Amino acid sequence: MPRQNMQLHPYREPAVPRAAATVILLRDSAHGLEVLMTKRSATASFAPGAYVFPGGGIDLADAQRHQNRPADEPGLSVRPTQPDDLRTATLAAIRESFEELGILLATKAGEWATDSDIQSLDRHGDFYVQCEAAGFTLRADHVFSFTRWITDRDIGKRFDVPFLMARMPSNQTPVADESEQFEPVWIQPAEGLAAYERGEFNIIYPTIKTLQELCRFKAVDDALAACAHEKPLYVVCPRSATLKGREVRYMDHEPPFGELALVCPDGQTLHALDWQSERAVPLLKNVQRLTCANAGVMTGPGTNTYIVGTPDTGYIVIDPGPIDAAHTARLAAATAGDVRAIICTHSHPDHSPGAPDLQAVTRNALTGQVPPICGLPHGPDARPDSHFAPDRVVHDGDRWALSGDTTHTLQVLFTPGHTQNHVCLLLEEDGLLFSGDHILNGSTTIINPDDGHMGDYLSSLDKLKAACTAHSADFILPAHGHVLDKATTVIDKLKAHRLNREAKVKAALDAYPNGDMDQWVAHAYQDTPQVLWPLAKRSMLAHIKHLKELAEAAG
Repeated sequence: MPRQNMQLHPYREPAVPRAAATVILLRDSAHGLEVLMTKRSATASFAPGAYVFPGGGIDLADAQRHQNRPADEPGLSVRPTQPDDLRTATLAAIRESFEELGILLATKAGEWATDSDIQSLDRHGDFYVQCEAAGFTLRADHVFSFTRWITDRDIGKRFDVPFLMARMPSNQTPVADESEQFEPVWIQPAEGLAAYERGEFNIIYPTIKTLQELCRFKAVDDALAACAHEKPLYVVCPRSATLKGREVRYMDHEPPFGELALVCPDGQTLHALDWQSERAVPLLKNVQRLTCANAGVMTGPGTNTYIVGTPDTGYIVIDPGPIDAAHTARLAAATAGDVRAIICTHSHPDHSPGAPDLQAVTRNALTGQVPPICGLPHGPDARPDSHFAPDRVVHDGDRWALSGDTTHTLQVLFTPGHTQNHVCLLLEEDGLLFSGDHILNGSTTIINPDDGHMGDYLSSLDKLKAACTAHSADFILPAHGHVLDKATTVIDKLKAHRLNREAKVKAALDAYPNGDMDQWVAHAYQDTPQVLWPLAKRSMLAHIKHLKELAEAAG
């Protein structure tokens, strides 16, 4: 993990989340799946005036209702596999839906409670005592775990909320308490999202994401089938940033999430995500990113040049980019001209050609010497536009150290695969992996034979995972796209994706033994936009060569 003294913002203890629960009540209609929502009071301390799902805080009575009692006790029906915390949350959601909307997820003599049954109860009285006295069985076994949301770290009042799911009893009508909740409404998820986009339906970020998730279900049975387990589909604590001057939030599977975890680990909404090439973006006190203005199909938002170091240590520049006078001038300005080394991860034209121009306008402030251009020379199969001859050849395991008030050590990791001369760099003290084109955010890199090699690429992934584990490296800084977090998980998923793709390529070869590249790519990459198939053919050829190598090795 990054050193605390290298973080951009002072440590701030986020507020402790309060345990709460909410229940998503669903029904089938002639128009499709509908969800019950209700409007919060305009004076509520959290999400005033917003439409939400019924729910609220977990009380001590919710936990006491089932603790130290048998699973088959009278008055409560649970699944034997339900963990205690889920039972507590479920009971809280059942109680809150009764108090807020007069809905009772309970049966008497095997029949669901009716409106007349519910009217005999006092919403302000002791819920559990009343239900027990009336002979109701609370049906926690009909409530399932869907997702779990933990309120963003930047909000003063936070909640840890299981989003549960249940079918609405057909013989009950929601009636708001007119105190905390108003205007209950049944709405199709897509209809709710459209109304939100028109500015007619006030909903908050977790509700938006939940409605988006519900859009994939056509009927209640489909939704409940997806919840036939005791674990949420996902657990998320969103992170916030600014984009185009507006506050935005992201879940952990979305591309900017890892960058926000690195730059603002305590949840401050201080990081701008807008891609721009005019100035370097600080990621830590000792790491800056300057993105070249060469956005495109192959480069995404542009090539990321990373600047490692601080004013007292001087700087190492990673991947100076293409020949671009403006980009070079900005790099020189961001380093105050004090560059100790220029390291190229590989020789592709969007990574290394700018090195001599940067070398010409910078100096080592201690020695007055020009910084060496470092890396591996291009391999014999490199394209003409990818020829590269460094001043200093790096070796696997080399360490480049910048020393001053602090020390910043970059370890070289030889990682062929994308090209024969590809290297990655590990900032040891802060656990950061600079992955070049070996690992990208938002896409998979192209392996283009013969300079690219799929077997080498997969082996290099294993090597990077081992290095990240050894140095507790949790963040990957790619040459294209935002920072990634959970480095070893990212690497595992990427390798699994590659092997899955290779299986599809093998299936295409088996299905069309006399086929051509067009037939094979259509079969193996049918989940990829057709406009990308010409690029996909390059990686497919690498998979085909790898499959042949594996077959030959097997004898």
